[in-house]
Amino acid sequence: MKAWCNGVIGLALMAAISGAMAQAPQVGTQAPGYFRLALGDYEVTALFDGYNDLSPKLLQGMSQSQIRALLARRSIETPGVQTAFNAFLVNTGKQLILVDTGAGQCIGATAGQLVANMQAAGYQPEQVDSILLTHLHLDHVCGLVDAQHQPLFNNATVYAAQAEAAYWLDPQALAKAPAAGKAFFKIAQDSTAPYVAAGRFKTFAPGQSPLPGVVEATLEAGHTPGSTTYRFTSQNQSIVFMGDLVHNLAVQFEHPQVSISFDVNSQQAIRSRAAVFSATAASKTWVTAAHLPFPGIGHITAVDKHFQWVPVEYGPYKRAAKVPLIE
Repeated sequence: MKAWCNGVIGLALMAAISGAMAQAPQVGTQAPGYFRLALGDYEVTALFDGYNDLSPKLLQGMSQSQIRALLARRSIETPGVQTAFNAFLVNTGKQLILVDTGAGQCIGATAGQLVANMQAAGYQPEQVDSILLTHLHLDHVCGLVDAQHQPLFNNATVYAAQAEAAYWLDPQALAKAPAAGKAFFKIAQDSTAPYVAAGRFKTFAPGQSPLPGVVEATLEAGHTPGSTTYRFTSQNQSIVFMGDLVHNLAVQFEHPQVSISFDVNSQQAIRSRAAVFSATAASKTWVTAAHLPFPGIGHITAVDKHFQWVPVEYGPYKRAAKVPLIE
């Protein structure tokens, strides 16, 4: 009888424990979208603003069957390819610099997470001193303002290449733009307008640095007339922010001659991509990309005429001086 009772009690206890475990609610949220990289004395933080799905039909230079075959090697066939919107903070110890601002309120429910993820990463928008724009497409400038076109970074000065500002911000450019493109010009102008009005929007010429002694800027035109890459260096370590030189992981590394319909000058964009890919692969420099899978940080390696993307591996913020080697 005692054994029987103990058995019943044991079963009841197990059922209670099992029931309690089964009642735990699902959390339903993702981890905060930030990733930290130590670069010499600098701290680089990747910030996830969101994503959108792009049709493979936007890629040009190969047949759709070839493009879809390349995509199939890395992802399940879907109507669109998930494309991240990445922005990046660089903390030099003296300045907090934001490279690009994501799509903000311009895309819809799948974007606009930049500020929340910045705060999760330990920073506040008012701490940003400078914003470097690789170019003025909406998924890089919309994060400058809220839905009412009020500035989100009240203490920051915004920088863009002269050629980029001349192309997008000239009122005559909006008037002359084709009907299908007018919205993109207006978004660029509305997003930068409060900074222009406050005297906190500045441009720089080719060969100039927006922040002398802090960052090198190089014109890599093609995607847009003023597309710019930015290089930061600390303790002989460098990182290049290459913006939209690449949009698709599965296709454009193996076949850098493939362009995207967003390019203003596709042949020039192809040349810029090949030049930056080759240079960063040869120097083994860290690179970031606005639209590669988050965090969009890694290295590029060269194999014959093709390239490969080697994403950063998750790990401690700073690697140990001596890492155990298992042989």
